[in-house]
Amino acid sequence: MKENTTKPGYFGTGKQLVPLTFMMLALCGISFYLGCAFSSTPSEQVLVESVQTETSVAETTDCIPIFKHVDFTPCNITLQDMTPCTDPKRWSRYDKHRMAFRERHCPPRTERLQCLIPPPSGYRTPIPWPKSRDECWYKNVPYEWINSVKANQNWLKKQGEKFIFPGGGTMFPNGVGEYIDRMELLIPGMKDGSVRTALDTGCGVASWGGYLLERGILTMSLAPRDNHEAQVQFALERGVPAMLGIIATQRMPYPANSFDMAHCSRCLIPWVEFGGVFLLEVDRVLRPGGFWVLSGPPVNYQTYWKGWETTEEKEKALLDKIEALLANMCYKRYAMKGDFAVWQKPYDNSCYEERKPETYPPVCDDAIEPDAAWYVPMRPCIVPQQEGMKKLGVGQTPTWPERLTTPPERLKLIQHTSPKMFTADTQLWVERVNHYKQLVPELKSNAIRNVMDMYTQFGGFAAALNDDPVWVMNVVSSYATNTLGIVYDRGLIGTYTDWCEAFSTYPRTYDFLHVAGLFSAESHRCEMKDVLLEMDRILRPGGLVIVRDGHALLEIAGTLGKAMRWKCTRHDTEQGPEDSDGLLICKKDFWQVSDEDSR
Repeated sequence: MKENTTKPGYFGTGKQLVPLTFMMLALCGISFYLGCAFSSTPSEQVLVESVQTETSVAETTDCIPIFKHVDFTPCNITLQDMTPCTDPKRWSRYDKHRMAFRERHCPPRTERLQCLIPPPSGYRTPIPWPKSRDECWYKNVPYEWINSVKANQNWLKKQGEKFIFPGGGTMFPNGVGEYIDRMELLIPGMKDGSVRTALDTGCGVASWGGYLLERGILTMSLAPRDNHEAQVQFALERGVPAMLGIIATQRMPYPANSFDMAHCSRCLIPWVEFGGVFLLEVDRVLRPGGFWVLSGPPVNYQTYWKGWETTEEKEKALLDKIEALLANMCYKRYAMKGDFAVWQKPYDNSCYEERKPETYPPVCDDAIEPDAAWYVPMRPCIVPQQEGMKKLGVGQTPTWPERLTTPPERLKLIQHTSPKMFTADTQLWVERVNHYKQLVPELKSNAIRNVMDMYTQFGGFAAALNDDPVWVMNVVSSYATNTLGIVYDRGLIGTYTDWCEAFSTYPRTYDFLHVAGLFSAESHRCEMKDVLLEMDRILRPGGLVIVRDGHALLEIAGTLGKAMRWKCTRHDTEQGPEDSDGLLICKKDFWQVSDEDSR
């Protein structure tokens, strides 16, 4: 038997002896860690660790980090219009089939920019709405070549220091107002509030969507970053809703049954190619009874075919194919007059059930959720209507503006939601926005036009701003509960996104960013530094940010904001100092890059 070698003051034997004093120190360390862990949310702990690594923490007191000063330097001036996930310099890496290379392809984290996107030389505060619809500063979007390329179509023209938007377009040489007048004669729902949300595919400079605003119709204007690389940038500079996007291989980032109307004016999308998958994707996002409006080739080919550099027979054959595909999709021709062809989507599934089994396109199975639309491949099949939904269609949903505050029928499809919850949320955001306006005088002026709610649930923040001269891009996280359909049901617009990646827009396109609860909910996935750098990219010089979140998170955000040349102040919420959340209100500095500080 071996001799017991245990010594006084130690536990264990031989080489496993542990000093009692060491164990006491370890226990103290564990107790301190647990104290911090349980005094903050898990998300806050992740963020503290992340930012400590990135910004060199000097010391920590009571679990709240104190930071050394850190700066983000300006990017090179050549990156002034950088769109990280639709970067033309990366297109050669991706498939050319069906224009897939123009879809979102975000760089890996190791290639993300860690600098501040500068404005172009001579950038000025944008012209306020509503004057901005018709003119913008040339130096803010300095693409004079588009003026000559599109001069014959009356898109825009340069006059002195400004671009002027006459309201022309390829299919509306007499102006977009007259074009819409003729369209309203064919679709009476455009005038009685039945049609509220619209999708414009291949939007040009978004004149159609811009002029519909005064008629109570809110349009999502969609265009890719292509040869007319400034289309969406011009639209947003004008104060018109728009985002970068293309119908190619992935679903558009909108839920099923979103838009009351979809529009294509000489958008040149090959609607019947690839099994009609592009038209089937438009069908997915149209509401029951929604309208698809086509102008340009091949509509009214009898008049225009010579100017289209084609043959009359070819255009007639194309129109026949479109009509045949739509007939198989159970659409009915609603109107065909002059330059317009209008078809209407069916209200229910009865027609699909009456078709012959071999009819193409087939009805989709239930393998993919109809609302799933973030990096989800398009499918050549018809998405059927949700059974039991009686108030989702155009003319069935309350007309605008009643639908803004009416609890949507779609609430019953989302777990843990109810009409009572929706109504309470609507009232809650009225109170919150009123408080914001007391803290931020600019919210009561026309200095703010383009607004984004970066982490919305039901669109309550946007609804509370409905009477103000703003429009709001409502963003639902691709990792959160999918409530974007509710946003569209109430007559608002929005998109899915993942804030670990760049948003589908140009730099300097929003006046005001509102973010409530994003960092608490998703900091385990996305680094706050990366999200704030993206916010800085899309925020205009002089633009405003309101962050609503836990106090520890606001401490970190304020430090990073200062490093990005933001001026930030802390405030209580409308509930006062006892609220576990607070407000961080920041204003982006108006700065110009110089040769010395650009890299």
